[in-house]
Amino acid sequence: MKMLPGVGVFGTGSSARVLVPLLRAEGFTVEALWGKTEEEAKQLAEEMNIAFYTSRTDDVLLHQDVDLVCINIPPPLTRQISVKALGIGKNVVCEKAATSVDAFRMVTASRYYPQLMSLVGNVLRFLPAFVRMKQLIAEHYVGAVMICDARVYSGSLLSPSYGWICDELNFNMPGAFVHEVMVVGSAGRLVARGADLYGQKNSAPQEELLLRDSLAVDTGLPEQGSRDVPLLYLKGMVYMVQALRQSFQGQGDRRTWDHTPVSMAASFEDGLYMQSVVDAIKRSSRSGEWEAVEVLTEEPDANQNLCEALQRNNL
Repeated sequence: MKMLPGVGVFGTGSSARVLVPLLRAEGFTVEALWGKTEEEAKQLAEEMNIAFYTSRTDDVLLHQDVDLVCINIPPPLTRQISVKALGIGKNVVCEKAATSVDAFRMVTASRYYPQLMSLVGNVLRFLPAFVRMKQLIAEHYVGAVMICDARVYSGSLLSPSYGWICDELNFNMPGAFVHEVMVVGSAGRLVARGADLYGQKNSAPQEELLLRDSLAVDTGLPEQGSRDVPLLYLKGMVYMVQALRQSFQGQGDRRTWDHTPVSMAASFEDGLYMQSVVDAIKRSSRSGEWEAVEVLTEEPDANQNLCEALQRNNL
């Protein structure tokens, strides 16, 4: 029987607490755990029964039994670890980068090592509702796309201590979690409400249920992690880990993988584009005007950026 790659997990937060049992449920072995401090790593490792833990990045990346690295840490650290992991020859699934420059450097690294997996862990892409929505749009269910409306309402993400999540544009709106994406076209509309998909043609009197997600999330997940992650994202994580298992399963080498099961995943190029859109939104929010989405095609000159910053300060 072909072996699945050993996994090194970076992070000790809610996502990591959920990810570890999901990986094990699909047959992966979690070989190593990284925490920001030795104490954090030890606490979660003992809780999750992970033999090897550390606060040193290289100890995980150089671990001989780790061939897949899952990075669930604050964005400012994502680029450094993911780029280094690819350079060492590890497959990578990670969270978003902190900036467009970081995202561009991750893209550059992934292009140097195209045989390795380099995916951004946007788990909602794995939900059947969004997979089917994309298919129906391509099949012209809605006709020519005119409007895309996304509504995401979350309870406050702020914690007693300051962290990256307190940065500009992150949610701190009280209330119940709501996630709805609607695509309206010349012939009809599609709406993903939570994990279910609805559709309505212009000629139809009312919308119809196109796909109901009946996945039951294992109640055996740790309470502290699953309580902090909305059910929609828990389902996405389950589907993502299942797709990862299918991608690596049956391969002759623990580092080789099949692209087809994870074809819906976000590549590092997708991650760069998404970060570029977020940057444009921030500029538009500050200027009150339309802003073009500018995707980096080369690394900015650091000296030029410094000169521009000094000029702005002088003005």
